[in-house]
Amino acid sequence: MAWPAIDIARDRTNARERLLLRALLAMMFTCFASLGAVIAIPLPPDGVPMTLQTLAVLLSALCLGPRLGMASMLVYVVVGMVGAGVFAQGEKGIEAVLGQTGGYLVGFVVCQPAVGTIARRRDGSVRGWLAMIVAVLVGEVIIFGLGVPWLALVNDYSMARALEGGLYPFLPGTAVKTAMAVVIGRMAAPLSSRHAW
Repeated sequence: MAWPAIDIARDRTNARERLLLRALLAMMFTCFASLGAVIAIPLPPDGVPMTLQTLAVLLSALCLGPRLGMASMLVYVVVGMVGAGVFAQGEKGIEAVLGQTGGYLVGFVVCQPAVGTIARRRDGSVRGWLAMIVAVLVGEVIIFGLGVPWLALVNDYSMARALEGGLYPFLPGTAVKTAMAVVIGRMAAPLSSRHAW
């Protein structure tokens, strides 16, 4: 008669352990995004910094999945908004989100469901290389698709001028980070998906 009770207790323990693991993984990628902002190279003409943040953002989506990845990046943005200097060049506060790089920060959160959904099959398994490439490229399009118009709006630029400051200088570095995200994500996502998604 005691067996069902033991099974229920074991299920509760497993559920708690899984929840704790998911929370730790989410915080790990929040920290990864913060560390990615430490090395920030302002690029001309507007000083929008090039960082490793997008690598962390894309890997968050690939390894954590749509919902947990979004939660991880949302925590990152909120932590910066409330005063921790986790954004590029040590920026912090609501003014950083409302400033010229705010669209990219919003893109970090918004791209998570798209990237994670493309990379994962309905049964929860991770898709192959082609889907991983498409997922990462879609993530980059979303990030720049929000970041560049935001840059134009904040600085009262035309879109052509915003592209000169918010997209074109970043293309070489973006290509490298995209390749890194695809390779690392393809290796790490199958393992992490069993625990995080």
